[in-house]
Amino acid sequence: MKDCLFCKIVRGEIPANKVHEDERAIAFEDIGPQAPTHTLVIPKEHLSDQRGIDESRAELMGHLIRVANQVADKKGLKSFRTVINTGAQAGQTVFHLHVHLLGGRPMNWPPG
Repeated sequence: MKDCLFCKIVRGEIPANKVHEDERAIAFEDIGPQAPTHTLVIPKEHLSDQRGIDESRAELMGHLIRVANQVADKKGLKSFRTVINTGAQAGQTVFHLHVHLLGGRPMNWPPG
């Protein structure tokens, strides 16, 4: 998608502090971190939110979680939280599917 912020990161038009990249996904540091570790894991393919994960893309969701696990391991996180916001009322502000990896501090419950 031409005007999507995260698609611009995928295309290299906007710089990001990348911590992982492969043929299907990129992980980069959030510019407004909510925890000492706050990394976003996104698919290179534009999907507006998790509702874009249909049967043909089910493996992609597993890949994003595996990338989040790899990043958590690289950062030495023993425990962490992953979050996917779907829709504005859930807190989604960039409408490109992304997994938040949060760690490095105690996580409260309920989250919001």
